[in-house]
Amino acid sequence: MKVLMINVVCGIRSTGRICTDLATALEAQGHEVKIAYGRENVPEQFQKYAVRIGTDLDVKLHGVKARAADGTGFGSKRATEKFIEWVKEYDPDVIHLHNIHGYYINVEVLFNYLKECGKKVIWTLHDCWAFTGHTPYCDSVNCERWIQGCYECPLIKAYPASFVDKSKQNWKKKKEIFSGIKDLTIITPSEWLAGLVRKSFLAEYQVEVINNGIDTSQFYPIESDFRKKNDLEGKFVLLGVATVFDDMKGYSNFHKLREMLGDEYHIVLVGLTKEQIKNLPSGILGIERTSSVRELAEIYTAADLFLNLSYCENYPTVNIEAMSCGTPVLTYKTGGSPEMVEKYGGIVVEQGNITAVANRCRNIKCGEESVKSRFVVEENDNSMVIRNYLKQYE
Repeated sequence: MKVLMINVVCGIRSTGRICTDLATALEAQGHEVKIAYGRENVPEQFQKYAVRIGTDLDVKLHGVKARAADGTGFGSKRATEKFIEWVKEYDPDVIHLHNIHGYYINVEVLFNYLKECGKKVIWTLHDCWAFTGHTPYCDSVNCERWIQGCYECPLIKAYPASFVDKSKQNWKKKKEIFSGIKDLTIITPSEWLAGLVRKSFLAEYQVEVINNGIDTSQFYPIESDFRKKNDLEGKFVLLGVATVFDDMKGYSNFHKLREMLGDEYHIVLVGLTKEQIKNLPSGILGIERTSSVRELAEIYTAADLFLNLSYCENYPTVNIEAMSCGTPVLTYKTGGSPEMVEKYGGIVVEQGNITAVANRCRNIKCGEESVKSRFVVEENDNSMVIRNYLKQYE
């Protein structure tokens, strides 16, 4: 079987790692896999799968169209046409879409091909962009305009930021473009997102839930000198991890939490920029994004509690990674994040209630509240995810 995946990145970030984890397992079972991607670098070990769509210039020009005309998904026309010619030659049995926003592919050209190619199509949604007129993060402001038709998007200045609001027109265009494929199954990693899809114009398609998994052979408790090296011995360590740390990911909430807790607590944030690290207050250790899985596993293991204070989540792999390393999780009641946390003995608090977060941290440290990760490796390993996807590929 020949499988073609399409995603904004390959082998990096959460969606890129999901693609390469799937590709590695599929290849081990004798299948042929290619991953078409749009931007950034591909780690050397995954370059055998990688097929670039367009160039850096194409991405920049698409980004200009997105900013000037709210045109995310409608640039890169020539690059996508060239890519489709390659797809016809490669002739895959299954086409598996992942994240198709990010200034690299033209959705109209892509879906015109998908409607006439007769291939089995699987589309894993990692956010809400497919059924809104602009934003991937409608849930962060509890917006449901997308059910009947978008207008006056409250997140027009957020990614993919635009100077003009064409959410009304974009919603109508997406509805027309994304509808009418004969053999398309939508996969969501969470029951929460599946529920939104069933209320959207994508409800014509079969929707299945396949939870994200991780490579548990890499994420497991690994003792290290992380605490000693960073002068954290004797501290109660609270950890946050994100690809990009902004207020959507709870960055300002971590600062507020720092002000509310005593010196016996220390916050560690992984995924900060150099500029963010420069401006951190005492009591917060900032670390840039790391591509080393082992280093990340060591940091997870060293923490007492993992905090997910994000305002927009689907089924976050960071939660799974932390629990696989033996660290319990406290999360906001955001998207699909509570689904796994409640299942494995973590803590869920109302979104934005930083006072509740501080109180639960104090209770845990003082022994007034017990929180343990009852993580089951077999249920969350990529091998289980692969088996579930293979059923869809048949």
